[in-house]
Amino acid sequence: GKCYDIAPTSLIPALLTDSRAETLLKAGRTEHLRYFLSRAWKIDEYWQAYKITLRRGYDITDIALWCDYIDMLLRLGRDTHNAHFVCPEDLLQAHDTAQRKLQTQRKKEAEAQRRQKAIENEERFQALKAPFFGIAFTDGTIQVRVLESVQEYIEEGQALHHCVFTNEYHLKEKSLILSASIDGKPIETIEVSLETMEVIQCRGLMNQNTEYHERIIKLVHQNIKQIQSRVA
Repeated sequence: GKCYDIAPTSLIPALLTDSRAETLLKAGRTEHLRYFLSRAWKIDEYWQAYKITLRRGYDITDIALWCDYIDMLLRLGRDTHNAHFVCPEDLLQAHDTAQRKLQTQRKKEAEAQRRQKAIENEERFQALKAPFFGIAFTDGTIQVRVLESVQEYIEEGQALHHCVFTNEYHLKEKSLILSASIDGKPIETIEVSLETMEVIQCRGLMNQNTEYHERIIKLVHQNIKQIQSRVA
């Protein structure tokens, strides 16, 4: 006659119509039965994985945490029919590990989406910046040139670990982005205002200045007429 803190109107119909509810009750997993009955859709999503825990006699110490963990395994593409994943030795540790991996995966997916969007914006970028393509100058050591494609913005941001691509500088109408390099290796990225013809910012690896910082700014200002002559 016990109802295990489950409403009789929920427990009795489940026992009469769903063999899974009876299985949970007979296994003494009344806490899990209560959890699944309060979230009827959950049992369908997790039952195949849950049956493995029953066969293995695996003690799920926190059913809500275990369900969250299974959700993350599915998003990570793991095999939830494999006891190695479904019955971890330390559920909390396995949950936290899966969470970190999922966060990494989501970051990669978000980055891929940004890149796809950027590729789609290539035509708009070309329309905005094409008049400045070909601008390049050097002092014999430092080479400075205009970035001429969205892919170059991506590569510049990756090389110097800054936000020139992620903050969509390629779509800013009132500024122009140039790359300063030595022997083909980027050292600083320069943003020039197309209104004032001044250097707005000039940043190297991790947004830090290099030993060539002042020299780069001076070189840009010495050649600013090349940029000015291309402004419509």
